Amino acid sequence: MINFTVGPVQSPPEVLALGQQHVPYFRTPEFSRVMLENENLIKTFAKAPTDARVVFLTGSGTASMESVVMNVLGAEDKVLLINGGSFGQRFHELCELHGIAFEEIRLPTGKALTAEHLTPYENRGFTAFLVNIHETSTGVRYNPDVIQDFCRRNGLLLVVDAISSFLADEFRMEDWGVDVMITGSQKALACPPGISVIVLSAVAVERIEKHPTKSMYLDLKSALKNGERGQTPFTPAVGTLLQINARLKAMEAQGGVETETAKIAAIAQDFRSRIASLPLDIASEAMSNAVTPLMTRNCSAYDIFTVLKDEYGIWVCPNGGELSERIFRVGHIGALTCEDNTRLIDALQDLADRGILK
Repeated sequence: MINFTVGPVQSPPEVLALGQQHVPYFRTPEFSRVMLENENLIKTFAKAPTDARVVFLTGSGTASMESVVMNVLGAEDKVLLINGGSFGQRFHELCELHGIAFEEIRLPTGKALTAEHLTPYENRGFTAFLVNIHETSTGVRYNPDVIQDFCRRNGLLLVVDAISSFLADEFRMEDWGVDVMITGSQKALACPPGISVIVLSAVAVERIEKHPTKSMYLDLKSALKNGERGQTPFTPAVGTLLQINARLKAMEAQGGVETETAKIAAIAQDFRSRIASLPLDIASEAMSNAVTPLMTRNCSAYDIFTVLKDEYGIWVCPNGGELSERIFRVGHIGALTCEDNTRLIDALQDLADRGILK
């Protein structure tokens, strides 16, 4: 099988090699050094402020989304959030669940966020802004310059879910005034799922220290305290954290975040430049390098996913809900090459020749 999904993705050799080894005991100085190295490299790649902190939470990206809502936001907040798909809706549901007052900007499938969308919300007493910078379900990447300008004018805390975008697209935490960035191990980090990462500005850390949280496992105060010594409050996904370390050091040796982002961008552009003759339409006005969302014209998108999997040994990423029959997604993150693109494009052309893709 070859994997063109958006997570879990194919892992590079240094990650796979560690996956074959026994998982070591972790309450040791050696593991603490690995964790502190992970923190420094994540901060470097996210272009975070020097006083930022990083939490490695054993759980999916949604665990970190919920932890941030619980620990950083409170009853005194009024949140504006962007809801353009499944993951914007997840922030909506988390704010509802935890009693955080919010309003949302709902965007139609595939539509970009513009300054005009934000204009009606100027000077309305909002305190925080929540956004999935890349709405993975629809393949839309929201314009960070539009968002940062609005947040700075209105003095808003900025929380960014960059789970599928981090490393695939430029991210400048300090320059953009981002207070919280969330990502996950199974996306462009190309490690197994199980670890989500939260990068916190000093302002966000101060909020956490002052905010009471009714949770043991998702308490970020405890995570930050333990992180000072390179440890976690509870047993983490030790093997995955070691794989993250190997992956981060390999990227650093190969030129850092800019090299990785450029590689992903080249693979994405190669794929997009070669599909014009296929009966497919790109479903997003503003794409991330991470994924190309493709809309079928006269066939089921889910059927295309199934046939590619069962007959060609290729995974693409299906959609759920109302988009399941209309849009499938092709990921460009992980250990992929332009030669891999050829295999997928040839398969899609064969499906068109057979009358399945139409």
